[in-house]
Amino acid sequence: MLEALTGTGLAASAGLNAYIPLLTMGLLDRYTDTIDLPGGWQWLSNGWVLVILAVLLAVEVVADKVPVVDHVNDVVQTVVRPTAGGLAFGAGSSSETVTVSDPGSFFGSHQWVPVAAGVVIALCVHGFKAASRPVVNVSTAGVGAPVASTAEDFTSVVLSLLAILLPVLVLLGLVVLVAGAVWVIRRRRRRRRERQTSEGVGTQRLFG
Repeated sequence: MLEALTGTGLAASAGLNAYIPLLTMGLLDRYTDTIDLPGGWQWLSNGWVLVILAVLLAVEVVADKVPVVDHVNDVVQTVVRPTAGGLAFGAGSSSETVTVSDPGSFFGSHQWVPVAAGVVIALCVHGFKAASRPVVNVSTAGVGAPVASTAEDFTSVVLSLLAILLPVLVLLGLVVLVAGAVWVIRRRRRRRRERQTSEGVGTQRLFG
């Protein structure tokens, strides 16, 4: 159960920001005893990999806070974030952390299962993020983009740390994400109805 929550939290974090969970795992494995990555995932704590992830994170953080550019970035990240989610779930769920002492028992020998699960989870979270950003940009004339992006980055960091240190609390984070997704869906539907109503009124005035 804890292994699944660890992987889920890291994959959900990747759906918001592809590089934060990978960089978090790499740094904690390299400089602390909080997490011990298995042999197949030790490359995440390599110095050059950490530098590359840090540079990519910096680019992502800036691009995601600029209206219009953030939409283009989300399109590109449609491939990157699910991939990172698969890597994060696979590495996190098979690692020994402060709360998981027997990660080898998780999913048995089916090593593809956690990676596939991470891809699906990250893709779902990414879809929610990509769908919510246009709503924020339109309703705030672009001013809300950096605020929303900062909140997403903060959430990604918190989810990554919770997934490794207190995976049980990942459930709380997932509830918040689901609630946010429901709000976005309702907001989009409301705006669509309002737009259809205004178009209908305009048509009546033109031909009435």
